[in-house]
Amino acid sequence: MPHPPLAVYIHWPFCRSKCPYCDFNSHVRERIDAGVWTRALIADLDRQAAGAPEHEVVSIFFGGGTPSLMPPDTAAALIDCVKRHWPTAPELEITLEANPNSAEAERFAGFAAAGVNRLSLGVQALDPAALKFLGRGHDRVEAVAAIKLSKELFRRTSFDLIYARPGQSLAAWRDELDEALDFAGEHLSLYQLTIEPGTAFYTRAANGELVLPDEEISAAMFETTQERLAARGMPAYEVSNHARPGAECRHNLAYWRYDDYLGVGPGAHGRVTRDGIKYATRQRRLPEAWLARPEFEETTAITRESAVEEMVMMGLRLAEGIPRGRLETLAECSIETLFGFGLTRLLAGGFVELDDKRFAATAAGRQRLNAVLATLFG
Repeated sequence: MPHPPLAVYIHWPFCRSKCPYCDFNSHVRERIDAGVWTRALIADLDRQAAGAPEHEVVSIFFGGGTPSLMPPDTAAALIDCVKRHWPTAPELEITLEANPNSAEAERFAGFAAAGVNRLSLGVQALDPAALKFLGRGHDRVEAVAAIKLSKELFRRTSFDLIYARPGQSLAAWRDELDEALDFAGEHLSLYQLTIEPGTAFYTRAANGELVLPDEEISAAMFETTQERLAARGMPAYEVSNHARPGAECRHNLAYWRYDDYLGVGPGAHGRVTRDGIKYATRQRRLPEAWLARPEFEETTAITRESAVEEMVMMGLRLAEGIPRGRLETLAECSIETLFGFGLTRLLAGGFVELDDKRFAATAAGRQRLNAVLATLFG
């Protein structure tokens, strides 16, 4: 019997500066002892390996924060640690998130030598004024150079863009998107700007200093994004992610397919199945607090009802949807019984699809996923 898949997420919590839109667990520190952090992350992996035996690792993902600030030797040591504890898939995906500024791009070759085979660049914009607005530490020239270098050094690449920015027109987004497609390799992540509590943008928006495009323009940008990328052979496989067939991010698919994953490092979350029960784990967010007590802040057995909700919330983000049999086995009833009249309404409105093999949101449903979920679980 094959081992169940396991994804391993490793969090590097440090950044050079805090972007005004970012609510991730990232911190700015004047000095970081890389040796201390390498040893601590390895110890966390060693500890968690005991609680997740009999798995096969299909992906390793270095996220943050800004993992491209870590020494490549740290990445190599952590990759080796994973391989000591678990068998790995033949096509093991090892992703590292990186910023495209020149100083960090100089490390790309080192990360490739360490075993990273997929680079995800936080470009965020190709427009110089937008890069300044978003508080990015690189300019357009550095972004383009980093994209080209990543394609030379790594077998698989991706980069992110943020759209629906204040003052951005539909025509301007089309032009920026078309340019991004000319640079793109096999994968693009395209996110609408959202204003998150606790960020600098949230304060500015509350003071009336920052206004996003209205819903009609944002919807048109989303639709244009879907159409243009599909026409170029990179259809959406998830709400905000596009790839050529076979180039989907395997690590993120583990989240959306509700497979098991470990969360290593400060603030990281995990989902691990033991003895038929799936557990949610959460670590301390503050780097210094995590170093002082590097054990789970919380471990919770997930109830069947919560697991169903998580599976549906994640799975309906995917164009492929959720295997019907898997969801009904977990819920211990049919999907029709589970969701009742809410499902009937969504089927009639063309927002979800249901057949004998899968349950999925349509393109229209994925565009309005929060409303779809509210109807199902309301």
